[in-house]
Amino acid sequence: MKKKAIFGGTFDPIHNGHLHIAYEALYKFNLDKVIFMPSGNPPHKTHKVITDANVRCKLVELAIKNEEKFEISYYEVLKKGLSFTYETLEFFNKSEKDTQWYFITGVDCLMEIDTWKNVKKILSNCKFTVFNRTGYNIYDILYKKNEVEEKYKEKIEFLNIPILDISSTKIRKMIKNGQEVFYLLPHTVNEYIKDNRLYRSRGTGNVE
Repeated sequence: MKKKAIFGGTFDPIHNGHLHIAYEALYKFNLDKVIFMPSGNPPHKTHKVITDANVRCKLVELAIKNEEKFEISYYEVLKKGLSFTYETLEFFNKSEKDTQWYFITGVDCLMEIDTWKNVKKILSNCKFTVFNRTGYNIYDILYKKNEVEEKYKEKIEFLNIPILDISSTKIRKMIKNGQEVFYLLPHTVNEYIKDNRLYRSRGTGNVE
């Protein structure tokens, strides 16, 4: 049986921290592939302005183009309506029945998972895998992990790796303020952002 992970996120923009997490998951769980899935219309971010999906997908393509075990999926950006995680997992499980699916997301999602739709279906259709983020206490994470496992009778995987203090929000703000971000991004991504003057103002469909 193959082992693949879906790494979902807005990737606005994708950065070195994302690649760091993907590689750590690849090696820790001995995965065959990590599939980056830019979000389409996530229900928990309907109040936020997000860069056009075509741009975000292009950035992911550039970031992983030379990575043999990384792929991109356009499933959620092409899907009409809201993108619910349980539907995404059901689709991939039906598409590749001989695959054990992992779903990689930040620990912030674990903390609010009870607000997600059909949590039981999500946890039963994948190995739900969370990575730490700045600002979260390890003891609080493990407490919540145990709480969710007990409630839904499903195991949560915790990717306990060194935290890189990089965020897409921080990068967007730095670009808007005219600061250099080349050390936070894959070279190809940084060049594309510069060449297309992304994240400089709302007038070009970018975010502040």
